[in-house]
Amino acid sequence: MPVPLTQTTGRRKRAVARVRFREGSGNIAVNGRPFDEYFTSSVHRMNITEPLRLTGTSEAYDVDATVDGGGVAGQAGAIRLGIARSLLVLDSEMRPALKSAGLLHRDARIKESKKYGLKKARKAPQYSKR
Repeated sequence: MPVPLTQTTGRRKRAVARVRFREGSGNIAVNGRPFDEYFTSSVHRMNITEPLRLTGTSEAYDVDATVDGGGVAGQAGAIRLGIARSLLVLDSEMRPALKSAGLLHRDARIKESKKYGLKKARKAPQYSKR
C-alpha cells in the first residue's frame, strides 16, 4: 500500500474521522469497507463527495477514512471536513472554492448536557399542583 499524500482529521458532533489521500482512481473506503456499503443513504454519500466534486478531483485520489463515534450523519460530516482539509493541504489554491461552499468550517453544534432535576437538557417533569 503506498504512503499517504496527506492525513487529516475531521470532526462533527461526537464523530472523529482520520482521512488519508493516496494517488489513485477515486476509490473511497471507510473503515476498510467500500464507501457505498458503509453509507447506504445517498444523501450521506453525496455529502461526503461534495468537496471532491466541487474541486474536480473525484477521479484523482483514493480516499481511506477511519471513523469512530457518533452516528451515521455525524460520521459523514466528519469525513467531509477531513476530505476538504486534505484537498487544502494538497493544493492551497482550492481554498476560495472550498471556503465559499462552507466546507472548511467545523460544525461545532453538539448535544447539550443533561441538568440535574430534569429528564433531559431542558425537559422538566410534569408539574403537579396537588
